[in-house]
Amino acid sequence: MSPKKAPLYILLLLILAGEAVFILPFVLARVFRPTVLEVFGLDNLQLGLCFSVYGVVAMFSYLLGGPLADRFLPRKLIAIALWLTASGGLLYAAFPNLLVLQILYAYWGFTTIFLFWAPMIKATRMWGGAASQGKAFGFLDGGRGLVGAILGSIGVLVFSMLMSKEGVINLHDTRIAFRVVIYVSSAIVALVGVLVWFFLKLEHYSESDARIDKINMSQIGEVMRLPSVWLLMLIILCAYVGYKVTDIFSLYASDVMLFDQLESARVGTFLLYVRPLVGVLVGLLADRSRTTLWLTIGFVIAFAGAMLYVSGIVTHSATLLFAFSTLIVASGVYAVRCLYFAVMEKGKIPLHLTGTSVGLVSLVGYTPDVFAGPLIGYLLELSPGVTGHQHVFVVLAAFALIGFGASWFYAHKYR
Repeated sequence: MSPKKAPLYILLLLILAGEAVFILPFVLARVFRPTVLEVFGLDNLQLGLCFSVYGVVAMFSYLLGGPLADRFLPRKLIAIALWLTASGGLLYAAFPNLLVLQILYAYWGFTTIFLFWAPMIKATRMWGGAASQGKAFGFLDGGRGLVGAILGSIGVLVFSMLMSKEGVINLHDTRIAFRVVIYVSSAIVALVGVLVWFFLKLEHYSESDARIDKINMSQIGEVMRLPSVWLLMLIILCAYVGYKVTDIFSLYASDVMLFDQLESARVGTFLLYVRPLVGVLVGLLADRSRTTLWLTIGFVIAFAGAMLYVSGIVTHSATLLFAFSTLIVASGVYAVRCLYFAVMEKGKIPLHLTGTSVGLVSLVGYTPDVFAGPLIGYLLELSPGVTGHQHVFVVLAAFALIGFGASWFYAHKYR
């Protein structure tokens, strides 16, 4: 496949699908975290356990779904994943109890990963070709951030319009408003699935060596012998811990900065607008220099931002410092996130084994889906207020240091 012949609309569809599939399980909880805790009657640890259940199912889905992406073309796999995920929104809008909510997150762990994740990454790598991996993955993650920002803004707008009808805000009114947000989100996810089904036709320009005719264990063995795969596991693990920590910024705004629910939701939406700017900028810079260099720089920036929060100087009287510190952390985390799959080409991972490689790398790299939610929730509940948040950012700083070391070694080895 020549990247010059790859239509731009293919990447746009991948961007739409790549963020839409995670709206229900993650984006709504990130933007509306205080509201989610209230309407479902949860504390931070219980919500973290829901994410953990999702992560456990996702681990198996990464491993099994990776080889599937090397055997079948992505259009149908991605579309079905979107429709199945959207159907879960009907149960989500009923505000089930904790047990049912955990079952729902287990279901989402399957629908968003098994049929979706590896096909999306492989299709993006194919679109970028050998020369534009930074641009392909930078635009993918940045574009996903923009889509998330727009959808988050729509959600906040719908929520605020419905909430403003009553002078006194109570749980019943909040649930009615948030239910509409869930329904609108589910409809959007389903619609994106329709667009993917009819228009994401990679078959017309995919190379014959981008697929395998049969799935077997030798492919896993071949991938496991690649040093780049093991390094990517560690890099993604550290980067994803940082990404999970960004979930608490709206809660920090509520608990420490003393913002109300609507203002806290706007903080979450602000983060979504940072992501596309960072993704596009870093993606372009990476293709003009070295993707591995910018991967390393991203970890340094994330560490610096985390230390601002650890220092305790970000208090309710320092609104501008809160905005600045949030911007620093988000920039570092999003820079790393948009580049870690872009270095697969430099790591000499064969195109026809991309799905299998993504599955194995993700099996370890995305384990924060299992432990980060409960860990963050435990730290926040153990030490309420600013102290608990400081402890969370200590965790971020530690993983950023480890990620810096792994990415530096990757850059050195594949210079």
